[in-house]
Amino acid sequence: MKVLIVEDDLVLMDVLSFTLRREGYEVIHAQDGRAALEQFDAENPTIVLLDLNLPQLDGLSVCRHIRQTHDTPIIILSVRDSDEEVIEGLRIGADDYVTKPFSPAQLTARMETVLRRVGQSAPRKLSLGTVTLNPERHLLEQVDADPVQFSPLEYSLIELLMINGERVLPTQTIIDRIWPGGGDKAMLKQLVYRLRQKIEACDVYIDSVPGVGYALVQRKR
Repeated sequence: MKVLIVEDDLVLMDVLSFTLRREGYEVIHAQDGRAALEQFDAENPTIVLLDLNLPQLDGLSVCRHIRQTHDTPIIILSVRDSDEEVIEGLRIGADDYVTKPFSPAQLTARMETVLRRVGQSAPRKLSLGTVTLNPERHLLEQVDADPVQFSPLEYSLIELLMINGERVLPTQTIIDRIWPGGGDKAMLKQLVYRLRQKIEACDVYIDSVPGVGYALVQRKR
């Protein structure tokens, strides 16, 4: 399930992207209104999260353009919280209006509500290519292959890598996320070694970029 985030605040964009990837969404971005319409046409997202204060073309104009031809769910994200502005956003076709600041948990709950309203279900598993991560059972599942079981620590790492969808994560970022109380490169190296052994028969592998970090990528067959 694909979500288009239209937001020019890069810090908020990163927070939302991480949160939604963890929930199983495929995330695409746009930082201005014109790029948003281009991405919408190219990617055909399932749902749109739309800021109002955008360069090039404001969020209300983006919403109007989309509504001329599509009924894709749109949730407006804005610091504007007056009754008039909320009503205007809903009147031109937004399905919900969330005022900033908000918690990521609140936003994902609102997204689930909107998606249910249009007959869609929010994703529950992370996927990369042919493999799927089952968060309830800590398994990596693949068609025509035995599932791979992980320990809690192993699962934390592969989940973090899969959330970021083949992007290289810096070593220190991974350490801080996996061991918030304190870890080091030797601990991470050993954990990566164990994971590589477990997934060596899978269609994904952990790639290392010396001096930078690690990424979970699809094998080329």
